[in-house]
Amino acid sequence: MSKPVPLGLRRSFGFGDRLGLATPGHLTAAKQFDFAPIFAQQSIREMSRTQRSPEEVMAAAQGALDRAGYEKPWGADADHLKTPEDVRRTADAGFCFFTIDPSEFVNDQADHLSGPELESSVAGLETSGALPDPGWKEYYLGQAFEVSNGLSLRFTREALFRAATKYARAIGRTAVMSGAIQQACGEKPLEIEVSVDETDSATSPLEHLFYGLEIKRRLVKVVSLAPRFPGDFEKGIDYRGDLASFEATLEQHAAIARFCGPYKISVHSGSDKFSAYPIIGRVCGDLLHVKTAGTSYLEALRVAARVAPELFAQIACYCRSRFETDRASYHISTTQAEVAALPGFSGPTEEPMYLDHRVGRQLLHVCFGSVLTAGQDDQGRPFKSRLVELLHDHADLHASLIEKHFVKHLSLLCQG
Repeated sequence: MSKPVPLGLRRSFGFGDRLGLATPGHLTAAKQFDFAPIFAQQSIREMSRTQRSPEEVMAAAQGALDRAGYEKPWGADADHLKTPEDVRRTADAGFCFFTIDPSEFVNDQADHLSGPELESSVAGLETSGALPDPGWKEYYLGQAFEVSNGLSLRFTREALFRAATKYARAIGRTAVMSGAIQQACGEKPLEIEVSVDETDSATSPLEHLFYGLEIKRRLVKVVSLAPRFPGDFEKGIDYRGDLASFEATLEQHAAIARFCGPYKISVHSGSDKFSAYPIIGRVCGDLLHVKTAGTSYLEALRVAARVAPELFAQIACYCRSRFETDRASYHISTTQAEVAALPGFSGPTEEPMYLDHRVGRQLLHVCFGSVLTAGQDDQGRPFKSRLVELLHDHADLHASLIEKHFVKHLSLLCQG
């Protein structure tokens, strides 16, 4: 049986799979491009919402790869880990790529604090041990950081205190989780990613530099880091924001990743960001990791829309009843009023409205957990079992749609 391995600093792409049936299509697409693939990828949050275990996620990917006779290196990402127990569970199942998510320890109010409030905040962080090095201020204020030939960064006192207020506790949590990963894996090879993308405020280049240098000073080695970029990386749709501003900021983030690591820039909620992909591919080069998840689930629903429209119509109707509740844990622009204005699904003419446009895609995306754990058709049969049966019966169509979708992703990244 093939086993996942760390992929190092190779350009990489994560294929999330919420139903455990998308790997054949992922593999066919991946073979056409020079990206190191991660075929087993799921967060603890998604496992809970889909009622899957780490072992089930791993077995689904391994089984598909073995049946295909795939022998090249591939990765397994235990995504968005928040506790040492999350680490232990996924390490025991064979995951070797661990994404630390310390977002609960990020202070999003730091951008809005006054000078005196920042002084008070930093004093509290020093007293609590969140800033353990007594010489930390002198280290940052005493030099210019020549990040690249065209980029020299220098901290003012205010900028440094704002960065420390926002991220010091998250950096401490990163160190704790890194220790838990090392302990859980023992002598097994591993790699670590840090994700601070699921926050309200963007990560400035200076804040990234502070984070990157602090984890390095604390001997935490990462293979990739996911900042919170300007604009919106919403689930299941294209990038929303100013592309020129995004490119200028990404250039600085990529330079900082090379300076502090080198490590890869990781793009989370990376599916369907078609307008941004050429920029991302061009700016990041080989130091790039892109992570996708829900977009594969939407292609599974596309199968249902084409071969079992009555099932898709019932799923869409159920999602409309769940949207206001289920959207609470997502940062999306789609509103309840827009969902209410969607016409009912009656057949192929409505497929683009639900599966190609913002409102329909986000409606289906955010309600996946409810659909796969509680939803039932009008005969009382679980939606999940019906979907799984349907995808087995139409495996070729499913694989073809998945392949086409990810060829579009990967080809646009390569255009850059």
